[in-house]
Amino acid sequence: MTQQITRAPAALARIRDLVQPALVAAVDRLDDPQMRLIARYQLGWCDVDGAPTGGTGGKAIRPALAVLSAEAVRGGSAAGVPAAVAVELVHNFSLLHDDVMDRDLERRHRPTGWVAFGEGQAILAGSALLTQAVQVLMEDSPDSRRCLPLLLATVQQLISGQSRDLLLEGRDDATLAEVLTMEAGKTAALLSCSAAIGALAAGAPVPVLTGLTDFGYELGVAFQLVDDVLGVVGDPAVTGKSSSSDVRAGKRSAPVVAALAGDSAASAELARMLAAGPPGTESDVERATGLVIDAGGLEWTVRAADDHLAAALRHLEALPLARPAADELAAVARYIVGRDR
Repeated sequence: MTQQITRAPAALARIRDLVQPALVAAVDRLDDPQMRLIARYQLGWCDVDGAPTGGTGGKAIRPALAVLSAEAVRGGSAAGVPAAVAVELVHNFSLLHDDVMDRDLERRHRPTGWVAFGEGQAILAGSALLTQAVQVLMEDSPDSRRCLPLLLATVQQLISGQSRDLLLEGRDDATLAEVLTMEAGKTAALLSCSAAIGALAAGAPVPVLTGLTDFGYELGVAFQLVDDVLGVVGDPAVTGKSSSSDVRAGKRSAPVVAALAGDSAASAELARMLAAGPPGTESDVERATGLVIDAGGLEWTVRAADDHLAAALRHLEALPLARPAADELAAVARYIVGRDR
C-alpha cells in the first residue's frame, strides 16, 4: 500500500503540468481584468496586486481524477483535459462563494478572495469562473460538450449542499445523517463528477461511468470526513486555517455532531458549551476540542472515512480499467484520505 500511495504525488504533479496551460488559457479569456486578477489570486498564481507568486494552485485533485478517468478507459489524457479544466473552475467558483457565506478569512495561508477584494467582487469572480467552465466544454468538441449535463447537475448539487450547510448553522439538533447529506452535496458531488467526467468525454460505456461515479462519491465523502478531522485537530501550518477552526466557528461538522450524539459526560458538557454559541475564548476552544475527542467524535469520523475509502476502492477494483491509470486512481484516493491525520 505504501508503494501505491507514494505514486500519487507524481501522478498529481504530472497531470497538473498537463492541465495547467489549458487552465491558464481559460482564466486569461475572462473578459474583465478584475475578474482575471481575482481568479488568478484564487488559484494561487499571483498576489493581491497581480504579482506572480510561482504558485501552482494546490494539488489539483479534481483535474487529476478527470484526466486519470479518461486514461483509465483508454481515451488518452488529452480527452480529459477540457473536463479537468471545467471541474477546477467549478471548484474555485464554489470556494469563492462559500468563503463569503461562511465568513472564512483564510485559505491556503492567505486572505480569502472576499477579504482581499470585497464581497461583491469575489461573488462576481466566482460567477465568472462558473460561466467559463461551461464555455470551456462548449467550445472544445462534441466529446466535451456531452459532459455539460453532468457538470451542470453537479453545480446544482453543490448549491444544495451549501444551502443545507447554511441551514444547519446554529442548530443544536443537527443529526449525523443531515451533516453527511450536506457534505455529500458540498464535496462528494464534485469528486464524483471529476472521477467520471473524463471517462464520459472519452466515450466510456454506462456501466463504467456508473462505477467511476460511485468511486468518486465514496472518495468524496471520505475526503470531507478527513477535512472535518483536520478542522478539529489539524496543524495550521498544513491546513492554512487556524487551529481547531471548525470548533472555533461553532460548526456542526461530523466529529462535533458525532460527539454530541454520544451519551457520555463529555458529550453532555460539549452540548452545554455549544448551546451558548461558538467558544468565546482560547481556553473554551481548547476545552471544546478536548471534549470532541473525549466523546469519541474524532474516532467515529476517522473510522467512517476509512469505511468510505474502502467502499470507493471496491467500486474501482470491480471495473475493467486500463493500467497504470487505474492504479494511479487508487493511489490518489489513498493519498488524499490519508493526508496529515
